[in-house]
Amino acid sequence: MNRINGFQGFLRSAFACILLGLSALSNAQTGAANIATGAASAKAAFAGGCFWCVQSDFEKLPGVISTTAGYTGGRTVNPSYEQVSSHTTGHAEAVQVVYDPSKVSYQRLVEYFWRSIDPTVKDQQFCDHGSPYRTVIFAHDAEQFKTAQASRLALEKSKPFKDSIVTEIVMAGPFYPAEAYHQDYHVKNPIRYKYYRASCGRDARLQQLWGAQAGH
Repeated sequence: MNRINGFQGFLRSAFACILLGLSALSNAQTGAANIATGAASAKAAFAGGCFWCVQSDFEKLPGVISTTAGYTGGRTVNPSYEQVSSHTTGHAEAVQVVYDPSKVSYQRLVEYFWRSIDPTVKDQQFCDHGSPYRTVIFAHDAEQFKTAQASRLALEKSKPFKDSIVTEIVMAGPFYPAEAYHQDYHVKNPIRYKYYRASCGRDARLQQLWGAQAGH
């Protein structure tokens, strides 16, 4: 009887070792994958009015790995949508973009951003008014800041409209992801999203500003 118990204990120990080994292997593979992803990715952040629309637009761009709707540029730590909407936090609705620099450059992201917003109005985008809807490029380092500034200067010379560009370029601060129901809203609620975007006049205004360049 003791031998049987001992054998059963041996089997349990062996099985536990196998599980630990498999877990360690899985963790190692996951870690390697994360390291590989980190080495092949970079972050950018943009505020362009309603983050549903900005997120939807950037997800169409080849080379973008993921997007997250959220809040940044303000004072309040981990704000809620209601707080940001009250115009008291200083935050803007924004989208954090994770991208593969080998497939899309930061300069391309900035150029794409310009043509998906109205850069001529302050504290407003289309039907949304107030500081949470201002347009901002949030640079994560000096190189991004320099690239964004150069892009804005070039655009001032080549823009197809007369109005000045008022979009801010600032260094990025803490980014706070928005509530789950805001993430990929265009996928979860396509009918409501399309109605909002059309009724807000976003694409109509983009066409008016950019013509054939709109959204490209």
